[in-house]
Amino acid sequence: MEEELIDSSRLSLPRKSVLPGTGFFYPDDLDEERAEERAKEELEDAEVAVVTDTDADGLGCVALLREVYDAALDVADFEERIEERLAEARGEVDEAEEDEEAEEDRPESPVALMGSSPYSLEDDLLRVAEYAPEGIDVFVCDLCPDRYEYVEEELEALAEVAGSIRWFDHHQWKPEVAEQVRAAGVDLVVGESDEECSTDVALRELDYEFDDRFVELAAVTRDHDLWLNEDERSQDLADYAYWTGKEEYVAIVGAYGADLPEVVEEYIAHRRVEKENLIETAVSRAEFKSVGDWTVGITYGRCSQNEVADALREEGADAAVIVKPAGSASIRGSEDFERAHEVAGLVNGGGHPKAAGCKPDIYDDMLDYAHHWTTQGATTKRVILNAFERVAETPAEGEDKAEETADAGADADADAETDADDAETSE
Repeated sequence: MEEELIDSSRLSLPRKSVLPGTGFFYPDDLDEERAEERAKEELEDAEVAVVTDTDADGLGCVALLREVYDAALDVADFEERIEERLAEARGEVDEAEEDEEAEEDRPESPVALMGSSPYSLEDDLLRVAEYAPEGIDVFVCDLCPDRYEYVEEELEALAEVAGSIRWFDHHQWKPEVAEQVRAAGVDLVVGESDEECSTDVALRELDYEFDDRFVELAAVTRDHDLWLNEDERSQDLADYAYWTGKEEYVAIVGAYGADLPEVVEEYIAHRRVEKENLIETAVSRAEFKSVGDWTVGITYGRCSQNEVADALREEGADAAVIVKPAGSASIRGSEDFERAHEVAGLVNGGGHPKAAGCKPDIYDDMLDYAHHWTTQGATTKRVILNAFERVAETPAEGEDKAEETADAGADADADAETDADDAETSE
């Protein structure tokens, strides 16, 4: 198959909204091979390893840790590359030059960044155990296993290698899972999920006198991660973490905190034009269904789920569902609907009461995906609406029963519940 057929950057906006990105069409084993290679390279001489979610909250933890260990990368190199991307976007050059040799020669931090997700946590822990030097300090940030069995063997292997293992998170941990993780020799600190983000937890638990920019970075990250939306900079951080590489984000916020430099603001503004168009397209497709006492707004498309959910709530939805081209879905609640995690738990997912994610187990082959794209998620929508109906028939006290049905990754961060999408929709 010609690569042009799966090159997302060549699609018109209406088609781009319906189809997943280029990464979706690459076999998982290619990604796994590359992940193994990168893990070996990054961990070989590392002094510290950070296994973290790659949203703004998880990467904020890395910025703090690199400050503590005096291991930040030179920000000037990243700023130069942003300028190159902007020049290409403005048409000032036919194509931004790729200096592959410079990319390979870029210095690596002794605080290795292992980007992870609720769906790959066990694999990433095992990579650290296999490739990191003996005695390495390990941090796990902004991730929560739904069951201890999912990470049991990996933590045992890691404990044999690591000098210490510390875990900073803010999700809703099951008490028995937290107890077992601590019993495995992990220094686990879980913040209040409705008061702190993981960057907050790292800020107060690390024995270091941070500059004000890091204190402010944690506060602005919290503003987005807890859906407070009181600081206009928080959306910039979230968008930038989503759109750029993890190393670039860590270097930039480590140097500037929440007040991003002008070149980054220009880059965000450029990317936001398409973002807003994709949001409008998804909102225009929305349908509103009555389920029990709730009005559920449900739509389909490649888009920013939080902004689409906000728009659907403004149009009267108590709950919003955004089905993605890659097959997953985001579920967002409101003051009148705080059972999103119960709905997601019935369709292979989970999360928070007001924000959750899932990927129904209904895709057996590419024909199922083709049907998904051409019908704009008709089957997925029906499955999720059926889950809403089941939750509507269950008293809120029955929460524990709903949670027991959740599969791996059920306590995924609301902004990370589509981490698979992030990779699948990248260009």
